[in-house]
Amino acid sequence: MTFLQTLTAFMPVLAVLILLVVMRMPATKAMPLSLLVTAVSAYWFWQVPTIQIAASVIEGWIISLTIVWIVFGAILLLNTLQGSGAVNVIRTGFTRITADRRIQIVIIGWLFVSFLEGASGFGTPAAIVAPLLVALGFPALAAVVLALIADSSAVSFGAVGTPVIVGIGNGVEGIGPEALQAISVQAVAIDIAVASFIPVIMVIILTRFFGPNKSIKDGMAAWPFALFGGLAFTVPAWAVANLLGPEFPSIFGALIGLVLTTAAAKVGFLVPKKVWGFEGDEELNHSNAVKPQRMSLWLAWLPYLLVVALLVITRLDFLPFKAWLVGTAVTVSNIFGTNVSTSAHTLYLPGTVFVLVALISAILHRKSKVQVKTAWLTSIKSLGPTVIALAASVPMVRIFLNSGVNTADLTSMPLALAGAAAEAFSSYWPFAAPLVGALGSFIAGSATFSNMMFAGLQQSTAIELGLDQNVILAMQLLGANAGNMICVVNVVAAASVVNLVGKEGEIIRFTLVPMLYYCFMAGLIAYFIA
Repeated sequence: MTFLQTLTAFMPVLAVLILLVVMRMPATKAMPLSLLVTAVSAYWFWQVPTIQIAASVIEGWIISLTIVWIVFGAILLLNTLQGSGAVNVIRTGFTRITADRRIQIVIIGWLFVSFLEGASGFGTPAAIVAPLLVALGFPALAAVVLALIADSSAVSFGAVGTPVIVGIGNGVEGIGPEALQAISVQAVAIDIAVASFIPVIMVIILTRFFGPNKSIKDGMAAWPFALFGGLAFTVPAWAVANLLGPEFPSIFGALIGLVLTTAAAKVGFLVPKKVWGFEGDEELNHSNAVKPQRMSLWLAWLPYLLVVALLVITRLDFLPFKAWLVGTAVTVSNIFGTNVSTSAHTLYLPGTVFVLVALISAILHRKSKVQVKTAWLTSIKSLGPTVIALAASVPMVRIFLNSGVNTADLTSMPLALAGAAAEAFSSYWPFAAPLVGALGSFIAGSATFSNMMFAGLQQSTAIELGLDQNVILAMQLLGANAGNMICVVNVVAAASVVNLVGKEGEIIRFTLVPMLYYCFMAGLIAYFIA
């Protein structure tokens, strides 16, 4: 590759980092500029035909609509529950377990996010949990940042094992179920030493940047419970991976963790004696306490329980619902006569579940037609900036991924970058391997797609260097998880549901350090065992 071609391959990454993170432009401006620069560079220097670029843009717009549908469903559900008073009831219920915000973020931010990731994936965790945290009194920026950081370890087995079964399974030729299970076990074993500390990082970020005293010490006071919460997920997930394979570690690990941490919080096990919260919490708690509770806690939580139940039963292969819903997908093949095709899964998307549950909730909570109309109109009006940001960022990603079709006899941009990394860092590949996985998620917006793109390269590099293939493929899996924290599409979507459009760069600046921690620590362990 020439220098300009190398620069072109890096352009989607550089444009996002410079415009969003360094220059702090809102995504509504940064992403259209990034799209323009990427498209022009791809045409001039990578020699991607105009028709291929145009097809990639159309493909990106179709995918964008599916993401907007998820965001809309999440906003609609929250607006419906806020209007019915369910959110206030849920908040009061949590304060009865613990009023300590550090403990709440471990239970809701870490474990509930992990459960939703295991059940559904597709950006569901941040879309549901970030607005829930805001409704419970967390600052919007804290809610998004912490939900994105939490949506990491569980991604290995998100959507009932899709990143392993579909991602690694299709990325490595001829790999079987036993090998996939061995890679899964290896990944979770490393995660016990790495991801278990993610909740500790979360509570430190919470108190240092969003607390009244801006104190790291306040976060460290809760480290025993936070580490307990981390282990309460990773250890059961490791056991499930050993016993059942890659489909259920995140689901069962999070469920067990939720039970253990909730019980621990109720009895005060490892909970700091001094309650920590935000300014105004005491007044808010008192205000909710004196309000008459017209709704039971069970009825308030029922919509979220329905979301979880519907997501789980529509993701299990042995039940007929998944095949039926996937069969409703609308496929657009060979756009403009190119090799670019895409499918919109319509009814299978989590957004459909959110909208359905919002409608059911309106009936269960006895909302009036006026209240329902208000929730819908408010949700629709909030989508404008989201549509602009996604309509630019996703096509940019698709141009990057579809760049293998060119007249310069080059491979696709992501494979070119990964190949250059393998050549440059071969002596220290265990450190570089998770960063390659993270790069895939950062750009593609999907850990599954990252695994499909780079698993084959990771395996061939491991063989060439005489490294343990399972360890290196586990690094790909964990790196893809880490990249999920800073993934542009996830950040834009999560910011949208809590009305933080324009703050995407600030969000990435918060999540970048935990992402690098995840990659470096996983790579350090791999360096000694590969």
